[in-house]
Amino acid sequence: MKLFYTGPAVNADLLVMMLEKHGIAAAQEPVAPPAEGEDPEDLNRLFNVLVPVAEYDRAHGLFYAERQDEL
Repeated sequence: MKLFYTGPAVNADLLVMMLEKHGIAAAQEPVAPPAEGEDPEDLNRLFNVLVPVAEYDRAHGLFYAERQDEL
């Protein structure tokens, strides 16, 4: 697996769902375990989104490539 994105849990969840709709088996993992007293369900906690190495270029093209059809 290759790191594709790091950001808040709320964004990571959405990105994983969108990647899966395109047939890319993405996974997410917390950047660090929750600190003492921190809510483990906090949507602002940082998560990494990982994609298979073989699918990385396709995933990158879906979300980061400039669109030629936009005016």
